[in-house]
Amino acid sequence: MANYTTIEAEARARAGKGAARATRRGGKVPAVIYGAHLSPELIALDPRLVYRELHHSGWRSRLFEVKVGEAATRVLIRDVQFHPVTDQPVHVDFQRLAPGEKIRVAVGVVFHNEGTSPGLKRGGVLNVVRHSVECLVDPDHVPPHFDADLGALDINDTVRWSALTGTEGIRPSIGDRDFVIATIAPPTKGAEPVAEAGATPVVAAAPVKAAPAKAAPAKGGAAPAKAPAKAPAKK
Repeated sequence: MANYTTIEAEARARAGKGAARATRRGGKVPAVIYGAHLSPELIALDPRLVYRELHHSGWRSRLFEVKVGEAATRVLIRDVQFHPVTDQPVHVDFQRLAPGEKIRVAVGVVFHNEGTSPGLKRGGVLNVVRHSVECLVDPDHVPPHFDADLGALDINDTVRWSALTGTEGIRPSIGDRDFVIATIAPPTKGAEPVAEAGATPVVAAAPVKAAPAKAAPAKGGAAPAKAPAKAPAKK
């Protein structure tokens, strides 16, 4: 039997943007429950409850029971709209779950025995291809997660859908192959040291002989003075 998290809510009488803004001014988060061939139900939520559930991993695949007074409705969170500046939730969409009708949900994968994996011990790297798997499943039998055992995997070994546990009676959305969940990749080679950003590489230059200095021209561009003439010989 699947576990449902209970969320207390209040009924809203009116729809529309104006009514939603009024709900937010009152300190609540507007929300709607739709699906299962029934009319949408307008509700208002305590923002603290919304924050609490959004901070739990896998909230898109978790099952909830929304209680309005004495009535309870089983739902999934399908969408949350956030304020573009404050990132506060401003609206929540719930999908109503119909009895006996399978739902499409993403179930997370949990990896075990990483410390005993021969491939990881030899420096291999766990390359996760899919952190979750989308499946078609009965709402009353949604597993909390699937399990992947890495204890016997060496470098270049893979974890496929058929190797997961907790998948009994569940059909993945990808049904045409035994798809890969994760691989043990070979260790990466040591990278060469990288110079700091903005640093100028130092290159050893060959010594250059200095050219002989030329006499600087006289100031004003005057021509060099001539040698004095010899004095005439005495008779």
